Amino acid sequence: MEVKDLKPELIWKCFDEVTKVPRPSRHEEQIREFLLKFAADHNIEVKTDRAGNVIMKRPATPGHENAPTVVLQAHMDMVAEKNSDVKHDFLKDPIQTYIDGEWVKARGTTLGADNGIGVAAIMAAMIDPDLVHGPLEGLITVNEEIGLEGAINIGEDSISGSILLNLDSEDDGEIFVGCAGGIDTTIDFHYKRSFTPENFKYLRVSVSGLLGGHSGGDIHLGRANANKVIARFVWECSQRWPITVCSIEGGNLRNAIPREAYAVFGVHADHHEQLREHLTNYYEELLNEYKGVEPGMQLNIEEAERPEYCIDSDTSLALVRAIYSAPHGVISMSRDLENLVETSTNLAAVKMEGDDMIRITTSQRSSVESRKNDIAGQVEAHFQLAGAKVSHSDGYPGWAPNMDSKIMKITADAYEELFGVKPAVKAIHAGLECGLFLDKFPHLDMVSFGPTMTGVHSPDEQLLIPTVDKFWRHLCKVLEKVAML
Repeated sequence: MEVKDLKPELIWKCFDEVTKVPRPSRHEEQIREFLLKFAADHNIEVKTDRAGNVIMKRPATPGHENAPTVVLQAHMDMVAEKNSDVKHDFLKDPIQTYIDGEWVKARGTTLGADNGIGVAAIMAAMIDPDLVHGPLEGLITVNEEIGLEGAINIGEDSISGSILLNLDSEDDGEIFVGCAGGIDTTIDFHYKRSFTPENFKYLRVSVSGLLGGHSGGDIHLGRANANKVIARFVWECSQRWPITVCSIEGGNLRNAIPREAYAVFGVHADHHEQLREHLTNYYEELLNEYKGVEPGMQLNIEEAERPEYCIDSDTSLALVRAIYSAPHGVISMSRDLENLVETSTNLAAVKMEGDDMIRITTSQRSSVESRKNDIAGQVEAHFQLAGAKVSHSDGYPGWAPNMDSKIMKITADAYEELFGVKPAVKAIHAGLECGLFLDKFPHLDMVSFGPTMTGVHSPDEQLLIPTVDKFWRHLCKVLEKVAML
């Protein structure tokens, strides 16, 4: 069976079509054209706004024209992550989906159910002949995964609805009414190239097989950070023997916990075997430390050709020390909502940029604005001590819960009527676009919900098939209830 053959057929068929269109962040031209063609083929009113967001409109079911207008909202971009041994061009190749028991997965890449299933739900809602609804608007935003840019730059006249259903959550049976705000901190180390010593042996040490995951939704799980695993080993070696660092890289996206990293460095030939022995001991320590957390962890060492150049010794030492000691993970838990992370930071990526710079990307989140700025400041101060240049993004606001929300009650009642259990009403540590929408459209009443996904922002991403049926039925029930207002 293929994904398009799953039930309910309409939403799965739409999702299958979405997975075939390349759509990494900042490269959304193809998915935008796909959505515009979909609208034209089905005679749906559609436009794009100044940010490149796509907005579709569907008139109310006859007799429900006076119901409140509902905005269905999702984002069109996806996180483009793959395993290092997988050949996949995210700008050209469709996602290779397959069914594994009750899950839909992708072969070695992110699946893009975040937020392709939300986009599919909007498409299905625009054409389902049996849907009972008031006036509908479908808002599909751009560049959510790299800074919520579509929401930040949305046109003031893009939407007119008073209710917004964000379809970008990942847990069946949970309704979200708040989220953390976030800010990115970028660190640049400028270095001078030095010639590599001739009497050194050169090695490539790498870590792979880590679970990674979403830097908001998974940060509390205590998973290993590949950048820190490698930096720790290089630092330990530097405390024992003279070494020279040629390159160090790991991670990719600001909102993904890094799964893979490597370093190429040299050690005096007299200490080559000692270093290899130390790696064996280090690996055993890591396996014990992350027992039950990182079952697929692999730490490998390979002989490397002698590079012509290395990073100058002062910068390489400062760099390794700073990565090793940089804060990462949960900083504090919420005092208001049980088991909710309040503040966190993610040491996301380390990249060699050209011949004279290493760039480190980090991301900070908090449901308390002052704490968000505080942890971003701590990260800045930490890397300033190492001599790096630090800059921050504009950031985005959190979404404060409104426990008097009418749409929250409607959404919760609809779930209980359909499935016989009360849904959990929660806030989430991950960032959603809702806070930005509320800045532009303060009249909006909003909730967020979706089917169950795990492993998002990593090649382990998977979508639980039975919950997609529940998600679709729940969405239809909510729209029907609003239509009766």
